[in-house]
Amino acid sequence: MSLRRAEEYIASLRDGRIVYFRGRRVPDVTEHPVLRTAIEHAAIDYFMAHDPATRELAVVTDPQTGEEVSRYFVLPRCAEDLLLRSRLIEASCRRGGTLVVLIKEIGTDALFALHIIAHAMDRQLGTGYLERVRAYYEYCKRNDLALAVAQTDVKGDRSRGPAEQPHPDYYVRVVERRSDGIILRGAKVHTSCSMNANEIIVLPTRSMREEDRDYAVACAVPVNSPGLKLFVSAYGTSGDTPVENPIEHPISARHRMMESLTVFDDVFVPWERVFLCEEWQFAGPLALTFVDFHRFTAISYKLPLVDLLVGAGALLADYNGVLGATHVRDKLVRLAAYAETLRGLTHQAAYACTFQDIGDGQIAVPNTLLVNVAKLHFAEGYHRAVALVQDLAGGLVVTGPGAEDLESPEVRPYLDRYLGGRAGVSALDRLRAMNLVCDLTASDFGGYQEVLAIQAEGSIEAEKLAIARAYDLKRAMDYAKELAGIEA
Repeated sequence: MSLRRAEEYIASLRDGRIVYFRGRRVPDVTEHPVLRTAIEHAAIDYFMAHDPATRELAVVTDPQTGEEVSRYFVLPRCAEDLLLRSRLIEASCRRGGTLVVLIKEIGTDALFALHIIAHAMDRQLGTGYLERVRAYYEYCKRNDLALAVAQTDVKGDRSRGPAEQPHPDYYVRVVERRSDGIILRGAKVHTSCSMNANEIIVLPTRSMREEDRDYAVACAVPVNSPGLKLFVSAYGTSGDTPVENPIEHPISARHRMMESLTVFDDVFVPWERVFLCEEWQFAGPLALTFVDFHRFTAISYKLPLVDLLVGAGALLADYNGVLGATHVRDKLVRLAAYAETLRGLTHQAAYACTFQDIGDGQIAVPNTLLVNVAKLHFAEGYHRAVALVQDLAGGLVVTGPGAEDLESPEVRPYLDRYLGGRAGVSALDRLRAMNLVCDLTASDFGGYQEVLAIQAEGSIEAEKLAIARAYDLKRAMDYAKELAGIEA
């Protein structure tokens, strides 16, 4: 196989996977009215590969086989590869109404990290993991698969390590080693796109100690593996009724991403799909290396979102007739500075990349310090940016009429008469802009984005820790000593 089409991707999800939504087993995720929205959103990656407008960015020729493959599967060898990857992520997110697609981005982030750590383990411990990683990577690339990553364990008592928990399954662990593979038990949480992926890559969530060796595991499993169960989050949904009205919900009526509690109920994994097993010393490095790539993905996919905050705020200020007001310009400058600082840091993280050996050459890794500075900048500034947009828009964001009012012959004339904006702006256009801001900042979708800003790809505190590790504090202190005349 080579590049799949969207309909082929969707058909591949009809494979008997065990998915629960709102307490009920879903026999076919492609036919469920709510889950189908997330599937169609994920299919954007496959549409882009065949759309002449985006094909050049989304598709490359594999130099080994001559086949066309998704750019997501390109091992980044230089800064330019990282920049093109960032551009593709940004373009797909823009097409997805500011919501990341993520069915190839996160999985390939994991594959890149696995190349680095497998090579390091093979050199230090004499293992043979890199050959397995390469074979699995080629399999995913050749079949153009949709990939999810299960990393965050449910953790239980956060003050205790994996082996110290009240019961042993708060972290995913290996409960049996057989001649043909391993048996996994436990659960991961916040697993994005698991319901509509083909494969799930399991990664450790933290550093381990020797007593945690059973929990030091990385592997890959098909989503329809026996014993794998997905309990999909119901946030932002109401029963089996999807958000349908694009007037009231211009983003969330068309775009959705689902997360799951992912349970490994004695799941068998053959050895060729196991990439870390008991090598507890490498659990932390693997988790952190994945984060370097995945936070670069994160700051890339946030770019359309921050652009929309600027654009929506400016649009409503214009429609309200106050675009030229001094306080409005001040707010828009703050929003623009927020957006462009994130963009500049994202690009510089690619330009200032570092390089890691993976056996057949080197792989470019986004600059750890700049990636985390960018992610911290986004996370700490997002709620302030939302407040500025809501201030620019006004109270109609949450007190405006509904879609039925706009369609009612009795009500619509009053709306047209009283809810227009400056000269030349119709009530309908002004209300559509208000609904955009509502969906983005004051709906279930808006709340989802605000929580993602704080927690997705690692918490604010995790980003601070990464910055503290990566910043050369001694160099700064030595410079201060030099200017103060203090001898070393």
